[in-house]
This record gives sequence, structure tokens and C-alpha cells, in this order.
Amino acid sequence: MQSLRLPFAFSRAFYATLNTAGIKNIIVTGKSGAGKQPRIDVLLKKFQLPQLSTGNIFREYIGKFKKSGFTGTTESFWDEAKNGFIPDDQIVAKLKAAGAKGDLADAALGLKATHFVLAGKFVPDSVTNELFAAFYSKMNYSAVLDGYPRTVEQGNYLFDLLKKKNSRIDFYLLVDNTDERIIQRTVGRRICGNPACGKVYHITDKPPKDGKFCKACGTEVIHRIDDTEPKIRSRLDEFHTKVEPALELLKANKVPGAVVTGHLEVFTDELVEKSVLEALQAIPKLWK
Repeated sequence: MQSLRLPFAFSRAFYATLNTAGIKNIIVTGKSGAGKQPRIDVLLKKFQLPQLSTGNIFREYIGKFKKSGFTGTTESFWDEAKNGFIPDDQIVAKLKAAGAKGDLADAALGLKATHFVLAGKFVPDSVTNELFAAFYSKMNYSAVLDGYPRTVEQGNYLFDLLKKKNSRIDFYLLVDNTDERIIQRTVGRRICGNPACGKVYHITDKPPKDGKFCKACGTEVIHRIDDTEPKIRSRLDEFHTKVEPALELLKANKVPGAVVTGHLEVFTDELVEKSVLEALQAIPKLWK
């Protein structure tokens, strides 16, 4: 039987010919649950770029708002007549007057996101873009972008922002997987309940110890409340209606791209890396 390990000579050839110099920004896109993170890990290692995830952005700024100590309601910062928030300087002034502490400019951004999250509403593109730009600036406008842009409006905002900063998107990687595979995989997903660990398991493909304990730290694993078939199908519908048009925007702006499968019959780190590197051969600028 042929070895599933990536031949060393083949790996060395790929390492030697992959041109990582001058790469500023990579977009990784795909359906929720398609298998993006293992492919992102390959890009982070190869191109020595940080990862920027919209989920982490929201957690960062919402966390700063919570830590500010403000105990009032977010509604007092909303201007009904203008159907928007009061000016940023007024938000900061009101937070300070109420005894809020810390970086109040960042807390103000977190307040805006919190306002919609508490109401059970999607954070609008205008607020998402604002949080993204603030976080992205701290990374000197260079990263592997995960989960952004997710809409055409976000895509246009990104192109305008990078033009102002004399930067660019070098290429995108689409992680492809079928809806039904994603449903099967995500419904069976279990995550270590210890936030410091966070190991991911699957009830059949990668079962936890005794079916319910993390093999790394022993904490009981959990089934996330949004890992149900109706929730997953809702996320898949959002991909088809919102993210696919944003992907077409990348193509219309002549951003080179590649497609990598999110499903491997046998999953190893080496095979994931091999599949990513093979997919990137579709982008000539990356090869010497």
C-alpha cells in the first residue's frame, strides 16, 4: 500500500519554488464548516502572516466594551431621528461621564456591535467595516483575512481601504465542500469545554475519550447550540446569497484565486499542506 506521507523530496521542491516574498494580503473564503482553518494554518506558516478573523474582531471589541464598566443601555447612544449612532466623540464623552474606564475609543466600537448583538440582529456592514478597519490598522494592513469580506459592500470597502493604504489583495483561496458533507460534519462536531484548550472532535470521525471527554485535558466536550442542522442550513444559505456575490467581486477586480478541497478521505497535516500547495499552483506569481 502506498504511503500517505508527503514524499520529502516533493515537499522540498514545493518549499523551494513557492515565492512568499512581498505577499501582503490573502483572503480565505468558503462555507461555514467547509474546513477553512486547517488550510489557513498552512498559509500562516508559509507566508508568515497573522490571521485576521471577523469573529475575533467582534470578541475583542465587545470584550473591551464590557471591561469598560459601563452599566447603562446602548439605546441611549442611538439617534432615532438619524437611524444611527450619535457621533463617536459624543459616545466617548458619555462613556467617560458614566465612569467607563480603559480605551474608550475601542469601547465605543464594542458598544456599537453590542447594540445589535443584544437585540438579536445582524451587525450591519457599516459597523462591521468600522471595527474591521480599526483592528486591521493594528496589523499594518497585512494579514490572512478569514471571514471578510462576506458581502459585496464589505468587499468594496476593502478595495477602497487598501487603495488608500497603497496595499492590495494578492490572492484568494476558496475552500470548497458540499452542503451535505458540511451538515454531517458540523452536527457531529464536539468542542472541548475548556476555553484554554478548545480541541475539536467529531463523534464518529475523531471521537473524544469515552465519547465525551477531551483527550488533551480531560474536560467534557460540548455540542455548540448553533451546530444544529437548521442553524447550519441558515449559514449555508447566507453563503450562497451574500458571500458568493462577494467572491464574484474579487474575480471582477482580477484578484487571482485558487480552489482547494475541504474534504480529504484521509486527514493528516501533511496531506492538507500538499493539497493547499497543489491548489496554489493555479497562481503563477507564487512560483519562481
